[in-house]
Amino acid sequence: MRWMLTTSLVLAALSTACGWVTLNRAKTRAEAIEAAYPPQGQIVTIGGRDVHVIVEGSGPDLVLIHGAGGNAQDFTHSFTSHLTDRYRVFAVDRPGLGYTDRTRPELDAAFTTDAETPLEQARLIAAATRELGAANPIVLGHSYGGAVAMAWALEEPAAGIVILSGATMPWPGPLQSFYRVNGSLLGSAIGAPLAAAYATEQQVRDALTGVFRPSPVSPGYYSGAAVPLAIRTDTFRANARQVKSLRPNVVEMSARYSGISLPVEILHGTEDTTVRPEVHAVPLAESLPNAALTLLSGQGHAPHQVIPATIADAIDRVAARAGLR
Repeated sequence: MRWMLTTSLVLAALSTACGWVTLNRAKTRAEAIEAAYPPQGQIVTIGGRDVHVIVEGSGPDLVLIHGAGGNAQDFTHSFTSHLTDRYRVFAVDRPGLGYTDRTRPELDAAFTTDAETPLEQARLIAAATRELGAANPIVLGHSYGGAVAMAWALEEPAAGIVILSGATMPWPGPLQSFYRVNGSLLGSAIGAPLAAAYATEQQVRDALTGVFRPSPVSPGYYSGAAVPLAIRTDTFRANARQVKSLRPNVVEMSARYSGISLPVEILHGTEDTTVRPEVHAVPLAESLPNAALTLLSGQGHAPHQVIPATIADAIDRVAARAGLR
């Protein structure tokens, strides 16, 4: 019995030491990432919560909301250069990602699966951009950000909406195992620091390949879009929990879409295997009374990086339909 007790104590000590090494490595790595990729815009404090917003250009107001695992620099890396000559662009970090706080302090806890809803995110982003002068903007949401843009349309003033590769409708079948595991209680508490400490650059680049497929990843995107910000412990947790909890939120929201009368442009790549157009874009267009659907032949999940002028044209169409141009 004594040897069993001794072995248990040794294993517990080793486990504790390994845990400390992992947490310390994750913290050190996060500090290095933040030093390499500092905030590029303004920090606006709303109800004690910090929101990071990059403002560029002049003209009618346009808010850009990024997808899962992203940040505002997904847009400012190259896409906003197609817009700033005629729009005042507000590229935002969604809550828990980039340099924006979670919507509620309790969401910072390691042992929880709770996450802010798209509606909570829309309210915080709308308040922050209003603080910076945005009034009745066009709102574009990409991927997960599409759900936040639809939440905005349900509750906040907007001139029009652009949904780009948006996760906006209930989908059949289970969520990807990556999010089921990492959004779980143990995955959130233990998996997040492990990923933050040990995920390799090649693993992150491989994930980007899947997002851009069938197109190649845009040159300079990894650094230009500050992709490594996504592998910090708190960001990894926030992202996994948000995606894991998304489906019940879009079930509730989609029941209300028919009441949205705003002009909406929906754009979706026909080769998108991350968020499938037949599951999201097509039924979304059918549920809205004032929507136009454009299926982008041969495009994957990141058309704003591959064919930015085409996406900018859709924004112009919404602006014209809303009487802004």
